[in-house]
Amino acid sequence: MSDANIRIPEEAKERLAAIATAEGLSLRAYLARLAETLLTPAERAERAEKARTLLNRWNGYAPTPAQQRDLDDELDRRLDQVTSL
Repeated sequence: MSDANIRIPEEAKERLAAIATAEGLSLRAYLARLAETLLTPAERAERAEKARTLLNRWNGYAPTPAQQRDLDDELDRRLDQVTSL
């Protein structure tokens, strides 16, 4: 395992360390777990395509690109509402 030095604001480091401690982990272990669980943009796109394929087989769901954009916009709007509370 190699070590890496990263530069982040002190407040971000303190926040990550507090989260790690609350979960019973060192900052190093928390960041390693975080890296293992987050998806890359390519992985997210692959999963989304797989879900669309399965939904199409199951119930004929096949939105057009315009419908997909509208649904994405609606999801973004709702997430903005929730996160701005």
